[in-house]
Amino acid sequence: MGGVNLEYLEAARFFLFGDVKFLHLLLLLMALDIVTGVAKAIKNENLWSRKSLFGYARKILILVVIILANVVDQILGLQGAVAYATVLFYIANEGLSILENLAKVGVLVPTSLAEKLRSIESSGKRVEEEIKDEFLSEDDKNG
Repeated sequence: MGGVNLEYLEAARFFLFGDVKFLHLLLLLMALDIVTGVAKAIKNENLWSRKSLFGYARKILILVVIILANVVDQILGLQGAVAYATVLFYIANEGLSILENLAKVGVLVPTSLAEKLRSIESSGKRVEEEIKDEFLSEDDKNG
């Protein structure tokens, strides 16, 4: 009787993702980001845009980065430290994206988060630049 050998699937999962902590949470947040992104696109009447296709491709590439981090962990024997840090970074990134989508759809988000999102959006800076500016001291900004 033909079928898929689950042992091979489990071995492939281990070598691709190892025992990455919080991977299931990241996958859930990715799904929520897609749902809130579709809601935003429906509100903006821009459902079938190239931007959404690039967003889906970005999700797949995030998983590729996590696989790469897992490979680095296994080669260097770091017991999942790199993959764990990578997943935490993407969890924060997905959370911010979900909040941004919710704010644009009109769902109330906590005031402090909404203000930060508005300041990032109005400044025209990328999120990475905003974070860098947050950590620079006044002396660094002036000199």
